[in-house]
Amino acid sequence: MTKPSEPLLDVRDLHVTFKIQKQLLEAVRGISFSVYPHEILGIVGESGCGKSAAAKALVKLLPPHSTLISGEVFFQGSNLLKYTESQMQKVRGKDIGMIFQDPITSLNPTMKIGDQIIEGYLLHHKSTKHSEAKDYALRLLELVGIPHASFRFGEYPHTLSGGMRQRVMIAIALAAKPKLIIADEPTTALDVTIQAQILDLMHKIKEKTGTSFILITHDMSVVAGYCDRVLVMYCGKIIEKASVEDIFSTPRHPYTQGLLQSIPRLDMPKDSPLIPIDGSPPNLTEKISGCAFCPRCKYSMPICEEQTPQLQELKKGHDVACWKTAPDQDPKSEEVLLTRQEDCKID
Repeated sequence: MTKPSEPLLDVRDLHVTFKIQKQLLEAVRGISFSVYPHEILGIVGESGCGKSAAAKALVKLLPPHSTLISGEVFFQGSNLLKYTESQMQKVRGKDIGMIFQDPITSLNPTMKIGDQIIEGYLLHHKSTKHSEAKDYALRLLELVGIPHASFRFGEYPHTLSGGMRQRVMIAIALAAKPKLIIADEPTTALDVTIQAQILDLMHKIKEKTGTSFILITHDMSVVAGYCDRVLVMYCGKIIEKASVEDIFSTPRHPYTQGLLQSIPRLDMPKDSPLIPIDGSPPNLTEKISGCAFCPRCKYSMPICEEQTPQLQELKKGHDVACWKTAPDQDPKSEEVLLTRQEDCKID
């Protein structure tokens, strides 16, 4: 993918720290990345690595009384972290939409789904008549693949299946025609068939409307099939970022290699066990010296325990934070890419 010169979203040195009783937990530890128009950027990593905290910090959805946020989040040239709450309310939905992880808790159980779509649209288009907004909401329901849209318009969330509720969430996110949608684990609670339908829908929306997506996931199959570029996070930091092709063909951080080794592949013998990543992530309430992955890494050296590696460019578009960058696992990059990426895709 050829990226435009100007990013739609430019995140610089973002830190997110939670106040937990008398302790501070630094969930996001200085990450920087960009999102360009017409792309799907994947953010992948284990649970607790800071993916969701970073996403919510971008649109200031974390509770201000218990969260410290620093850094810069430029959206179309303006730093959102300097916005007041009233200014952010004009950005959320209109410019940046959000698809949350669990639609049953994100949708209002007391409101019909059609009214929930209309509510967000009318908030940013106050001069629009209610009848026009209803027609628009019906078109959105049809766009996201909900059959009998006029009937479903008057349904409550609890009467819909998990897949249909997630489609409603996508319709709400699309209502005000945002330029960027943040999808936080949008398929976690869905079965594989519905996952594929939802992800295909998001990809079609990107192609049809030009909307950019940040797709947060722990599932490498989602990354393989739908993302243009990938950020790999570990303990609140980005430890590798590259195109999806480079991540699957030549992963260079030991953690990224471990993620790929721990998923099943079609070319593996039936009795071959998966290779898990030994150990657990460190406690983020405690000070981390050196590389956070060091205790779990087979390539660790003394410097890894003492100094934190910074992202370094291996080649154009492929950055890795590792003192001893792990070697390629297979020199036949094209062959590895085909087997890994095809094996990981959701059918």
